[in-house]
Amino acid sequence: MKSTPNVQPLRIADASRAVRHVFVRDLRLGAHIGVHRHEEGHPQPILINIDLTVLEGAEPVADRLSEVVDYEQVVNGIRAIVNAGHVKLVETLAERIAAYALEDTRVRAVRVRIEKLEIMPDAASVGVEIERLAPDL
Repeated sequence: MKSTPNVQPLRIADASRAVRHVFVRDLRLGAHIGVHRHEEGHPQPILINIDLTVLEGAEPVADRLSEVVDYEQVVNGIRAIVNAGHVKLVETLAERIAAYALEDTRVRAVRVRIEKLEIMPDAASVGVEIERLAPDL
């Protein structure tokens, strides 16, 4: 019998661990994505949500962008990944976005949710959600 891994939810905005929650909600982009021939050659709408568990500094933020994870930079990175070319699987796209987010060493965990919005006529969306931890955790 196959054992089930011990799955723990992502802890975000935890004062006792000096962790803040940085997020982007409902980022709508056109993506070249899919395994089927009819999905090639034209973008289709996707919705991306990302949650970042970010270590806070020892001192309170001094109102400088350099002291925080910049959500505009996160969005620009996601856009660049999506625009880099055709991807067959939403899982692949989610992994690339998660890896990008974890390049910032302050990010300790990331959750990425990608939804394809117009792929199944009787569903509002289909997609995947993944959670990844910083390599040293």
